[in-house]
Amino acid sequence: MNWSRLILAALGVVGVAMTAPAARAQTAEGYWQEVQKRGALRCGVALAPPHVMRDPSTGTYSGLFVDFCNEFAEKVLGVKAEMVDTTWDQMVAGLQAGRWDLSLALNRTPKRALAIAFSAPVWAYQISLVYDKANPKIKDPKSLADLDVSGTTFVVKTGSAEDAAMTANLKNATIMRLADVDANRLAVTSRRADIVVEDSDANALFVATAPNRWVALFPTPAVAKQGIAFGLRRTASAADIDALNIFIEEKAATGQTADLFNAYVAKIIGASK
Repeated sequence: MNWSRLILAALGVVGVAMTAPAARAQTAEGYWQEVQKRGALRCGVALAPPHVMRDPSTGTYSGLFVDFCNEFAEKVLGVKAEMVDTTWDQMVAGLQAGRWDLSLALNRTPKRALAIAFSAPVWAYQISLVYDKANPKIKDPKSLADLDVSGTTFVVKTGSAEDAAMTANLKNATIMRLADVDANRLAVTSRRADIVVEDSDANALFVATAPNRWVALFPTPAVAKQGIAFGLRRTASAADIDALNIFIEEKAATGQTADLFNAYVAKIIGASK
């Protein structure tokens, strides 16, 4: 028996087995190539002003993240952007299921990072609490613990980062979970809830609608400070994510991110007067 030939044949089989995955990886379509083949970049959206807003009369979306999604689609990928309506409690699951390609204005959290990939942060995030200064239940609070008492109701967007933060930190107060930021504001305005928990930027816009009524509290210590980013499926390669990150970094470096954000804030405040 020619042992040398048998050994060489066996090595050849192993070599084919080892190179086959590499060959498949080289021929597989990348994240953005799939989008280009389809001809549309699908963006999952839920309300988060000023990052994601919707005109109730037309259904048209706008905001910082919406503008970036449109521009990345058109100028980088050469396709159109499609906004796909969703809710905050479906934002991650819908992305994983392939119903859209990017989740917009998503908070970067360790738990979410186990399930999906993230771009670089587009904006900084911090939780604030807004309450009615005439509310007899609330007396000059400084921390979340000062408000975590029986009979006090916090309202959050269901499935949101604020929902997760309040669920983890509140022991005595009640948590009301509603669909979106508009429903939450209505709840605290009608006094069905005492405190609305939201992104500090969104809450600043709310306070601006009636500064003599609303008080914004930044608890000490902070409840949460995170980056707000685009979410992608974990199938996105490092090179795919780099393409989006370079786009984001350029927008920040040239001042376009801050300019857009400030323009949307001014527009919202102007519309509320």
